[in-house]
Amino acid sequence: MDTSKIWEWTTEEFLAVSASSSPTPGGGSVSAYVGALAAAMTCMVARLTLGKEKYREVEPQVQEILAQAERVLALLKTGLSQDIAEFSNFMAVLKLPKSTAEEKTVRTEKLQKALVSATDTPLGIAQNCYKILQLAQELAPIGNLGAISDVGVAAYLAESALKSAMLSVDINLPQIKDEGYQERVKAERTRLLEQATALCAETVAVVQSRM
Repeated sequence: MDTSKIWEWTTEEFLAVSASSSPTPGGGSVSAYVGALAAAMTCMVARLTLGKEKYREVEPQVQEILAQAERVLALLKTGLSQDIAEFSNFMAVLKLPKSTAEEKTVRTEKLQKALVSATDTPLGIAQNCYKILQLAQELAPIGNLGAISDVGVAAYLAESALKSAMLSVDINLPQIKDEGYQERVKAERTRLLEQATALCAETVAVVQSRM
């Protein structure tokens, strides 16, 4: 099945290929998919809030939340496709010849670049999931009461997707030789994980208080 056209698949096709022995879509891609669902729930509640007399005062804020959530949704969709492409690129580099010293040097250099790129992609997915958590937190106290539980769904999904995407970062990072890069990624990892947990808990608490 052509993974370059993944967004043309039906949900059944996506699940079938994900469950198969095919290495893609893998963990990073599935994390992006779940993050995209979190973004979609945020967009839905925002749309259900807009245009309602009861929520007229918060309409400008909700419009901004919707606009940002739509942008992040697009980024997560791109991240899913990019994660698959990164895996294909990494596998292609692994198959490069290594018979001579020169070939080994070229292969090692390209492998390091591929590893960094394959780490940056799930890290970006995690960062976009964090953005959805922030938007869900903003929407929780002002969103339409009739759909407020779905803001909680968005928060739970975004936190899970963020943590899941970070596993793809964790598995690649030890193989990267650039210590400065490793330190930067580890610091960002710690920041995202700590703040995501707090954001999710705060958002769900507000959601539950309005149910």
